Amino acid sequence: MLKKRIIPCLDINNGRTVKGIRFENLVDAGDPVALAKRYMEEGADELVFLDITATHERRTTLTEWVSLVAAAINIPFTVGGGIHSLATAARVIEAGADKLSINSAALANPDLISNIAAQFGTQCVTVAIDTDYIDGTWKVFSHGGRKATKWSAVDWAKAAEQCGAGEILLTSMQGDGTRFGFSLEITEAVAAAINIPVIASGGAGRPEDFAQVFTQTRATGALAASVFHFGSIAIPDLKQYLKSKNISIR
Repeated sequence: MLKKRIIPCLDINNGRTVKGIRFENLVDAGDPVALAKRYMEEGADELVFLDITATHERRTTLTEWVSLVAAAINIPFTVGGGIHSLATAARVIEAGADKLSINSAALANPDLISNIAAQFGTQCVTVAIDTDYIDGTWKVFSHGGRKATKWSAVDWAKAAEQCGAGEILLTSMQGDGTRFGFSLEITEAVAAAINIPVIASGGAGRPEDFAQVFTQTRATGALAASVFHFGSIAIPDLKQYLKSKNISIR
């Protein structure tokens, strides 16, 4: 069984780490390089860096910030936002990313998943899925949660795996920033439907939420932002708590 991973997320806007609630009302959360270094020192297993307005603003990822963060850490580093071609993927890898997170571009062109996987390996390709519960279905949204798509979360996760994705980053828009707990039902539905790792995202508020997502779903990673950025949960304390619950973590 894969050991569970604790993964802080840096949502980047104009070179600053930000955090909102349900993808809106963003507030400043600090310098991304300083936060990245702190999380590495505290024992984070991986780090995710998302340039959250790149796709909406029709630009590529801010690679200068990727380089600065990559130079400050020595843990696996996933970067997303504005990666829409093999060329942009290569630039982000060259800037220091270990893995690439693709979302809207993959929805528009699923071959991009296959192309990146063929070039850099499936282990490099994380497909990010932003999903919200609409009219009885967990629908997939693109463009930073702004545009609904035809896909259900489970069906798109299956399709992404078939195209060569090595991992799914599943964000519940309903839970994002609320600290009400992960959306366990859709997390388990997606994880049960595919054979690649799933990172749960959206809703972490207490150590118990991490324990629940690891014991009640097949997610192998749990991603959070505000609880780490603003000091509600310290990563060393969280890991000690999970160990006390006999949850196998890295």
